[in-house]
Amino acid sequence: MTVSTQIRLLRQQKGYSQENMADMLGLSTTAYGDIERGKTDLTLSRLQQIATALGTTTTQLLSGELASEPELYPAEVVHQVETLKAEQERKDREIENLQREVAYWKRKAEEMALVEVVRNLTTPTERNRIGF
Repeated sequence: MTVSTQIRLLRQQKGYSQENMADMLGLSTTAYGDIERGKTDLTLSRLQQIATALGTTTTQLLSGELASEPELYPAEVVHQVETLKAEQERKDREIENLQREVAYWKRKAEEMALVEVVRNLTTPTERNRIGF
C-alpha cells in the first residue's frame, strides 16, 4: 500500500476531512488532496507533520501496515444485492411471459373479429318483411 493511500485511510479512520487535514498542516485543500492522490513528493518534514496530525509515526506510515482498506461492501449487503438482482430477473422473465400471452390473445381476438367481418360481408342477407 502506498504512503498516500495509507494517509488517506488513516485520515478517514480518524474521521477527518481533507479540509481538516489541510488546516492542521497549513496547506490548501488542493495541495493536501494532491498528497493523498500521490501527485506530490513528500518531504520528511511534511511526512512528520502528517504523522503527528494522524497520531502515528513516520515509520508506521512508511511501513504501510497501519491502515487496511475498509471493506467496501459487507457480505450481507452483497448477498442482499444478489438476492434483489435474482428477484428482478425473475420478475423480468414473468413480465416477458405475460407480454407474450397478451400478444397471443390479441392476435386471437383480431383473427376472430376478422372472421366475423368476413362472414358478415359474404353471407347474403334476407330482407325481413314487415307486415302491412
